[in-house]
Amino acid sequence: MDFRNTPYFHVGRASDLKGRDRVIYRLFEMVPGSLAWLSIIGIIILSKYAPVWAAYFIIAFDLYWLLKTMYLSIHLRQNFKRMKINMNRDWAELLSRMKSGHIYHMVILPFYEESFDVVEKSVISVIEAKKADMKTIFVLAREEKVGESARKIALKIEEKYKSSFTYFLNTAHPAGVVGEMPGKGSNITYAAKEARKLLDSEKIQYEDVIVSAFDSDTVVYPDYFLCLAWYFLSQPKPTEVSYQPVPLYNNNIWNSPAFSRVVASSGTFWQMIQQERPEKLATFSSHAVSFKTLVELDYWQTNMVSEDSRIFWNAFMAYDGKYKVVPISYPVSMDANLAGSFWGTVRNVYKQQRRWAWGSENVAYILMGFLKNKNISLWKKIRVAATQIEGYWSLSTNPIFIFLLGWLPLILGSNEFRSTVLSYNLPVITRNLMILCMFGLVLSAVISLKFLPPPPPNTSKFKKIGMVLQWILVPFTIMIFGAVPGLDAQTRLLFGRYMGFWVTPKYRIMEEKKHA
Repeated sequence: MDFRNTPYFHVGRASDLKGRDRVIYRLFEMVPGSLAWLSIIGIIILSKYAPVWAAYFIIAFDLYWLLKTMYLSIHLRQNFKRMKINMNRDWAELLSRMKSGHIYHMVILPFYEESFDVVEKSVISVIEAKKADMKTIFVLAREEKVGESARKIALKIEEKYKSSFTYFLNTAHPAGVVGEMPGKGSNITYAAKEARKLLDSEKIQYEDVIVSAFDSDTVVYPDYFLCLAWYFLSQPKPTEVSYQPVPLYNNNIWNSPAFSRVVASSGTFWQMIQQERPEKLATFSSHAVSFKTLVELDYWQTNMVSEDSRIFWNAFMAYDGKYKVVPISYPVSMDANLAGSFWGTVRNVYKQQRRWAWGSENVAYILMGFLKNKNISLWKKIRVAATQIEGYWSLSTNPIFIFLLGWLPLILGSNEFRSTVLSYNLPVITRNLMILCMFGLVLSAVISLKFLPPPPPNTSKFKKIGMVLQWILVPFTIMIFGAVPGLDAQTRLLFGRYMGFWVTPKYRIMEEKKHA
C-alpha cells in the first residue's frame, strides 16, 4: 500500500485519527515528555533513597557528556573545514561541466508582518546571487489576514524587482481555511500550488524545478544557487532528496545581545554537526526540495507547527525509508533574535526555542508511520526512532542533569552517605569533568569569529571582545533557552496542550535609526 494514501500520511495530531489509532497516536505524543519527566523525577528519588547509585549515575553521565562533547567537537571542526572549502570553491566552473540550462530555481519567500526592509534585503540577495544559465521563479507569499500593509509591501517589491526574475508571482494565502493552522506551512503550500499553475501553463517539467523554501529574513550567499544545483545534478535520484544549507544568524548579529548571539550560534553549530551525520539529518528552516517531490507529497503539511522537518518525514514514509537529506555545507544567513528591549529579546528567544523544541511532535508521527509502514526494515525503524527520541530527551534533560541535579545526592542523601569518600569526591569529579567539557567552548568561540560579518562602523573594541567572552554564557543558555523550553514544549505535548505557530518578530536597529 502506498503510504501517501493512508490517513496517517498528513496527520497533525491525535485528534485527526479515529478509534484505536487515535489512542495509539496520543500515547506516542506522550513519549518525549514522559521520558523527560521520568528521568528527572527518577534521579531525584534516587538521590534521596539510593544516593550512592545516584552519585555513580551522575559521574557516569558526566563522563558520557565529556565523550559526547569531544565527539561532537570533531564533527563541528570537520564541517567548518568543509564549509570553508565550499565557500571558496569555483561552483560556476564545476557546474559548467554539467548540463544545467534546463534547471529552474524557485524561491518561495513567505512573510507576515515583517517590514519592507527585511523582505527587500532577502529579495536583493536572491537577485545578486550567481545562477549561471539557470532560470529563476520568485514567489512572494504574504498572509491575506495581515491586510493592506502586507499587500503594499508585496506590490512595491513586485514593481521594483519583477524584471530581475524569469517569473515573479505574488500570492496571498487566504485566512480561515478549514483544517489549516495559520503559519509558514499553510502559506508556502498555498504559494507552491499557485506556482504549479504557472509551471503547467508554461509547460515546465516539475523535475527541473528546485524549490528553496526560505524564511522572510533568509539572505543567500553568492554561490548558493550554483552549489545547490551542483548537488542536485550530482544525485542519482535528485527527486528523492532534500538539500540542506547551514543556517547562520548573521544578518543582525552585531546588534543582538550576547545571550541571543550564543543561542543563535549554538543552533548553527548543531546544524553543522548534523551535516557531518547525514543519517541523522532532517530538513530545518530554509531548505530545498524538488518540485516534483512536493507535488507527490501534496506539499508541506498545513495542520502543524514543524512543517520544515515534517516534510522530510513525510517523504521518508512515502519513499519507504529511502528518502534522505543531502547536506550542502554552504550557508544562508538569517536574523539572530532581537527585540526592542532586553526582556523583549529574552521572551522572543525563549518562544522561538520552544517552537523549535515543539518538533518533538514528529516523534509520534515517526512511531505511527513505522507501525503502519511494513516496507521499512526493522533495523532502520529502531535506529531512526532511537535517534529521534534520544535527541529530544537530551535536549530537555541533559543540561538539567549537569548543572542542577548533580548535587542532589549531597543535598537529599542521608548523613551516612555524606560521610563517605564518594560524597566528598562527587563534586570534585563533577567539576573536573565539566571543566574538560568547557574546552569545547574555545573551539566554538574560534569558529564563531570566522563566520562574523564585518562590524558596523564605530563598533567598539569591547563589543568585539564580547564576541569571544560571550561563550562563558553557554552553561546558562543551554539551560534557560535549551532545556527549559524543551521541557516546556514536551510537557505541553504530554498533556495535549497543543501549540500554534508563533512567528518570530524581525527587528532591525538600523530601521529605527533610519526612521527616527
